[in-house]
Amino acid sequence: MSKNEPESPRPGLYKPVLGLADPAEGPPTTDWRDWAGKTAPGTVFDQPEPVELIELTVIVPARNEEDSLGACLQSLVSQSEGVFELGRDWELVVVDDDSTDRTAEIARGFAGVTLMQAGELDQGWTGKANAVWTAARKARGRWLLFTDADTIHEPGDLHRAIHEATRHKVGMLSYSPRQIVTGLAQRSLMPLVFCELALAYPPAKVSDPAQHIAAANGQFLLIEREAYRRLGGHASVADKVLEDVELAYLAKRRRVGLRFRYADDALAARMYRGIAAMVEGWSKNLALLFNNALILAGWRALDFVLLFGLPVLAYLFWNGRFATHGLFAYLSAGWLLILVWLRTLFRFYKRVAKSNFPFVDCLIAPLGLPLFAVLLYRSWFQHRILKRVSWKGREYRD
Repeated sequence: MSKNEPESPRPGLYKPVLGLADPAEGPPTTDWRDWAGKTAPGTVFDQPEPVELIELTVIVPARNEEDSLGACLQSLVSQSEGVFELGRDWELVVVDDDSTDRTAEIARGFAGVTLMQAGELDQGWTGKANAVWTAARKARGRWLLFTDADTIHEPGDLHRAIHEATRHKVGMLSYSPRQIVTGLAQRSLMPLVFCELALAYPPAKVSDPAQHIAAANGQFLLIEREAYRRLGGHASVADKVLEDVELAYLAKRRRVGLRFRYADDALAARMYRGIAAMVEGWSKNLALLFNNALILAGWRALDFVLLFGLPVLAYLFWNGRFATHGLFAYLSAGWLLILVWLRTLFRFYKRVAKSNFPFVDCLIAPLGLPLFAVLLYRSWFQHRILKRVSWKGREYRD
């Protein structure tokens, strides 16, 4: 047996995924299906395996995505080549989630794309989890890639991602894409959100199996077939609004191996095409991403007050001196306020620089602080008080 081949499963333990150590979670049993979602109705464990597996299945859930789906599919089908041919080595599946626009028509216009209709949305399921689960149960790939309709993939990123996951011996690989933003509201807000994400979920710690912190981005989520089974598939996170992050936590707990990184070299994404969609989307997610959303809203509101209020106060008190002569003559209240402002400004931009956004977007980020604080509060209020959120015409209750 070569050193790259996984060892045979030992009695009483689970079959390794890509040579990783057996998971410690779950009772001692020779069948990991006893604890990995076997009881969930309609799971992959009730489905027959394909006669022959192919390299990859790409699954794109789409609900009213006529504005973005075409560019996404074009970037995917263009990756078909002699050694990685669409239809032979990999398949591309679009799941139409009850769209009322031209989403299905656009999908049919691409040769080699399989169009499926999402199964009936049962109580306790989110629309996205239900849509991708519909396709996952019939997928033929050794690897499953779940990617959103608002993504644009760089040439060759599918093949490279599989090699990256294999090289790092992980069962789950997720990318944070380069974000495409337009308009002042998006350009000033999005760096604030993504710098907080980078600080709350440092990729190095997320990718470290010794760390409990976990994260993933549903815009690009690559999972090895056996790893997906271990997690129980999307049936195990059927009711979760942030199903990608929940799957990442399962990947950490069940030791299938997780790698997460910023990947502007692989793909880009335009999450929102208007302010209303952006407000609805972040209201749905922020309180789930940040447990301290209400406190964070207060700190960001304070940042706004300090960044814009201190220069005004410095101007008003410029001539207020502590003494009339000597060294203290130079230490007016105005100068002290300016020094505090400069320190606040430095700390703010040092923080925002972690967002991986362009310089100009980071520069105007202070303008987005009021909106960010409002969205953090709004998300907290919807999740903690109202116990419900809405997204794309559907309402989900906590």
